Amino acid sequence: MRMRNIFDYTYEELNDYLISLGEKSFRTKQIWQWLYIHKVKSFDEMTNLSKELINKLKNNISFDYLVIKTKQESNLTNKYLFSLPDGNYIEAVLMKHDYGLSVCVSSEVGCNMGCKFCESGRLKKIRNLESFEIVEQIMLIEEDLKQRIDSVVVMGIGEPFDNYDNIIKFIKIINNPFGLAIGARHITVSTCGLVPKIKEFMNLPLQVNLAISLHAPNDELRSSLMPINKAYPLAELMACLKEYIQKTNRRITIEYVMLKEVNDSLECADKLANLLKGMNAYVNLIPYNETSHIEFLKSSKNQIRLFYDYLKKKGINVTIRKEFGSNIDAACGQLRAKEGELK
Repeated sequence: MRMRNIFDYTYEELNDYLISLGEKSFRTKQIWQWLYIHKVKSFDEMTNLSKELINKLKNNISFDYLVIKTKQESNLTNKYLFSLPDGNYIEAVLMKHDYGLSVCVSSEVGCNMGCKFCESGRLKKIRNLESFEIVEQIMLIEEDLKQRIDSVVVMGIGEPFDNYDNIIKFIKIINNPFGLAIGARHITVSTCGLVPKIKEFMNLPLQVNLAISLHAPNDELRSSLMPINKAYPLAELMACLKEYIQKTNRRITIEYVMLKEVNDSLECADKLANLLKGMNAYVNLIPYNETSHIEFLKSSKNQIRLFYDYLKKKGINVTIRKEFGSNIDAACGQLRAKEGELK
C-alpha cells in the first residue's frame, strides 16, 4: 500500500496524526513551517524534531515530489509540464500580472467534460489529482522562480468540481496561514457548471472566488460547445448562480472565450447581457488560444472590442483578459498533448 504524501495533509489532519503518535500539537506548526516556509525536501532536515519522530514520519509518510519535465517561457507567461509518479503528465501556467504572480493549476489528468474548443477535453480523464499533486504545482513553480505566488486559479486541465474533495483540501492547505498563506480572495475555482457541486460549495465557510465557464448565451449554442449544458441547462445553472450570490454575497466571474463567428456576434452579446442582467457578476472575455488539433479560431481584436463595448453599453461589468502564452503552448492541455504524441 502506497504511503500518504506529506503535502496531502491539512493542518488539522496532520495535527490529529501527530497526537495519535503521542506528540504535542506544537509539532504540527513546526513541521508546517519546515514544509511551507523553509521548503525542505526531507524529514531529516527538520532539525528541531526528535530522531524517533523523524523515523516514524519516514516510515509512514512519503515526501515524493512531482518533476518539472518541460518549461516554456515568454514575457508574461511560463508553461510547466509536470511528470507524476505514475508516469502521467499535467500542466500549470504562470501568469505575470502588474499586481503579482498568478498560477493556473490542473486538477485532473485529462478531462471528461468534452468542451469542443478545449485541448484538455480531447484527452479523456485518466484520474483525479490528489491534493498534494495540486499543492506541489505551486511549490515547484515558487522554487523555480525563487518568488512567492500571489494568487491561484484552478482552471487548468480538468473540471475542479469533478474532483471536489481534493480541491477543497487543496484550498485549505494553501490558504492556511502556516501553509502557503494564499488569501482566500486570491484563490479562484472555475467550473463549467456542475450545479450540485456549486450548491455544496456555496455552503462552505470559504471566501474563495467562483468563476463559471459559460462561453455561450443560449442552450442551443452552449450544448453544441459544452456537453455539460445538456445535464445542467442554462435556466438551472443561472438559478443556482443567483442562489450562490444571494447566499455568499460574493460576485462571480463569467468566463467567455471568444470564438470567431461562433459566439462573438453582437446578437450573442445581447443575449448574454439579458442573461446576466441584474446579477452581481462580471464577464471576462478571453481571446482564444488556437491549437493545431481543434478547428476553432480566435475572434479578431476588433470583434472582441465591439462585443466588449456592447456589454458595457448594456450595463454589464466586463473586462478583456490580457493575452497570455499565445506564442507558447499555453492553452490547457497543449503541452501535455505534445508530450503524449512524442512518447
